Amino acid sequence: MIIKNFEFDKLKSFNLNIHLIYGNNEGIKQDIINNLYLKDFEGDLLKYDENEVLQNYEDIISSFLTKSLFQNKKIIIISRATEKLLNFVKDILEREITDTKILIKSSTLEKKSKLRNLFEKEKNLACTPVYEDDIRSLSSVLQNFLRDHKLSLSQEMKNILIERSKGDRINLNNELIKLRDLSLSRKKINTEDIIKLSNLAENYSVFELSDNYLTKNSKKVSNILNENNYSSEDCILIIRTILNKSKRLLKIKNEIDKNTNIDEVISSFKPPIFWKEKDIVKKQAQLWSTAEVKEIIYKVNDLEALVKKNAANSILFVSNFVSNY
Repeated sequence: MIIKNFEFDKLKSFNLNIHLIYGNNEGIKQDIINNLYLKDFEGDLLKYDENEVLQNYEDIISSFLTKSLFQNKKIIIISRATEKLLNFVKDILEREITDTKILIKSSTLEKKSKLRNLFEKEKNLACTPVYEDDIRSLSSVLQNFLRDHKLSLSQEMKNILIERSKGDRINLNNELIKLRDLSLSRKKINTEDIIKLSNLAENYSVFELSDNYLTKNSKKVSNILNENNYSSEDCILIIRTILNKSKRLLKIKNEIDKNTNIDEVISSFKPPIFWKEKDIVKKQAQLWSTAEVKEIIYKVNDLEALVKKNAANSILFVSNFVSNY
């Protein structure tokens, strides 16, 4: 059955043992797992990748069925799930498994996905789609954090933090934690503090790389790649940054298609574009057509899937992608 990410009470009342959480919003996935399942949990927590489950299929199934007097409750988290996990889920449904919660994390699943359809139709399964954070959801995360930690920010500061989060609550939470730590030694935090906190050197090259990719500055892209030794984790950050900037650019292009005044579209865009970025965003909007931006988004999604499957070659895949338009 489908249960939205804000319907936690429904999940608690049904007490279902298998929960599929799919979509590209890793922040909401983690919030659901932490707040609904891991909070106050004192049993055994086991984490697997889909490949590990498939390679050790019988052993894992047997471990669910084997019980002892001293056995704790278990939570199993399976990441990077695809259609290949379908038979595993069906197998579990046929067995009497108690004291074990199985949480399955997957990226975007199409409507025709057999795994998604099984979870949507089966009453004993929970299925929760998680979509990209919008301004409202990010503002809610920010407001809750400020309230819990008794912090106060101007609307301009809030706008900067939301814009710098790139549509991802994980990024926003990271920036808010920095802000909280700074507040322990500062009575008053100003806009300049926010800008410095949310633009650390280690992230700068990633944002610079994505901006220069979208402005088709091949020489600068090449220099950034040569000057930085990116890890596989950095490659995921690069992909997510390009993806978020591309999605913003697509929204801008859609508005420009309705209103030919590009400066007016950029000035009125929500969340507000930081003044230092406006010229770059304007140039990007002039360089790409709406159809081309859509194609970038499709290709970046494919690139992320490729990098996750071949982490050892991630920098090669990313370098080839950003070096070719």
